[in-house]
Amino acid sequence: MFRRRNAATQDAPAEGGPDTAGVASKANGTGPAVTAGKGRPTPKRSEAERARRYTAPGDRKEAMRQARGRDRQARGRKAEAMRRGEEWALPAKDRGPVRALARDYVDSKRRFSEFYMYGLIVLLLLLFLRSPITATVLPAVLIFMIVVMAVEGFYIGRRVVALAAERYPGESTRGVKLYSAMRALQIRKLRFPKPRVKPGEAI
Repeated sequence: MFRRRNAATQDAPAEGGPDTAGVASKANGTGPAVTAGKGRPTPKRSEAERARRYTAPGDRKEAMRQARGRDRQARGRKAEAMRRGEEWALPAKDRGPVRALARDYVDSKRRFSEFYMYGLIVLLLLLFLRSPITATVLPAVLIFMIVVMAVEGFYIGRRVVALAAERYPGESTRGVKLYSAMRALQIRKLRFPKPRVKPGEAI
C-alpha cells in the first residue's frame, strides 16, 4: 500500500511545475507573447568595440605601407591646418593672439618692405651689367632700401605692440616687433601662415 502511494507520487509531475505549465501554455496558445528578434543575437559592447578596432594585416610589408599612408595623410592635414593658421597646428613661434594680431596687421596693408625681395633680384641682375653708372647707383639704392625697411619695420613693431596692449592686456609682446618686421619683408604669396585678411580690410 505504501509502495503504490510512493510510486504514484514519483510518476506524477508536481502540480503547477514548470514542465506542465510550459506544455499547457504552448498547447493552448495562451503563453506570454514572444517578441520577434532580428534573426541574430545582439552583440555585446566589448564585441562591438573589438569589431571597430583597427586590425593590422598579417603581412609586415602591408602593415608598414598602411602606416606610412596614415602618417602621410596626418602630415598633410597638419600642413593644411598650418597654412590656414589653426592654433593647434602652428609652431610655438606663431601661436597666441598677439602673433595672430601681428600677422593680420601686416597683411592688412601693402607695404614697401614686401617688395624688398623683388628689388634684390633686380639689383643682382644689374650687377652683371658692369657699367660705371650701375656701380655708382647700386650702393646708394641698396642703402636707401635698407633705411626704408628699417624705418618701416620699427613703425610696424611699435604699432603692433600698441594694438596688443589695447586688445589683449596682460599678454606677452616679447619678440613681436621683430616677428612683425620679418613678416613684412616676405612676399605676400609666400607668407606662412597664409594671410587671413586682404589689403585694405579692417582688423
